[in-house]
Order: sequence, then C-alpha cells, then structure tokens
Amino acid sequence: MDVIDRKLVELLQQDATMPVAELAQRVNLSQTPCWKRVQRLKETGVIRAQVALCDPKKLGVGTTVFVAVRTNQHTEAWAQAFTRAVQEIPEIVEAYRMSGETDYLLRVVVSDIDDYDRVYKQLIRAVALFDVSSSFAMEQIKYSTALPVRGV
Repeated sequence: MDVIDRKLVELLQQDATMPVAELAQRVNLSQTPCWKRVQRLKETGVIRAQVALCDPKKLGVGTTVFVAVRTNQHTEAWAQAFTRAVQEIPEIVEAYRMSGETDYLLRVVVSDIDDYDRVYKQLIRAVALFDVSSSFAMEQIKYSTALPVRGV
C-alpha cells in the first residue's frame, strides 16, 4: 500500500458511501484509477466489508457489558462448543481469547440488566463455564471502528 491507498482507506473508514468522484478529488487522482485502487483494496482484503454503523440506543441495546470468562476445560471440543455458542448469540458482538487469568473477553450489547441476565443464562446453558465476571459500562468515552492507518 502506498500513500494514496492509505489515504483512501482513511477516507473510506470515515464514510464508506463517499462517491468515487469525491474520493478521487481528495487523493488527487482521476475517477477510474481511484475506483481501480478501491477495488484492489477490496480484492486483497484490506477492505473487508462496507457496513452501516447503527446507534445502539435507537436499536434498544444501549447497555454494554464486558464479560470475563474463565474455564477449567481447555479441550478442543469445549473451545468449539464455546465458539459456536458465542456465534449464535447476537448480543455478543465481540469475543476474544485472551492471555493471562481471563480466558475469554466478551462485549455484549443489551437493553438492560434483565436482558443481560437472559443472555447470560443462554450462554451458561450452551457451555460449562468455571467463572464469569460481568462489568457494566457506565459511560462510553471513546468508540471508533476506524483503524489507524500508518503513514498517512
């Protein structure tokens, strides 16, 4: 990726609906070469998807819960069952396998505490967990889906 590609990625992370004409103008290219660069960024997987970012509160899922999960079962079968369970629960919007004392960290979006309790019960029905610790976010200080683009 050169400087122009990086600038295109930066611009598209801000607004994926930006017309090619405007993108081209912003990176000092004509439209066809600009369009080809964007297509190449998609084909090579630099741009994985173009999506609409929605307001969680307006969708009724304005409560964010971070869930630290520990297991005492470190088998491939358990990991597959856990992965399947996490993928089947739409309120779990992010899941990470961690190093350290926490085995997995989940970000869950729900309407309120009762809704989280429903999700929690769904998760523990699906897979045996050793320890679960939930922390409710009080305030969102920063949120971005834009990744840093070095060299821009």
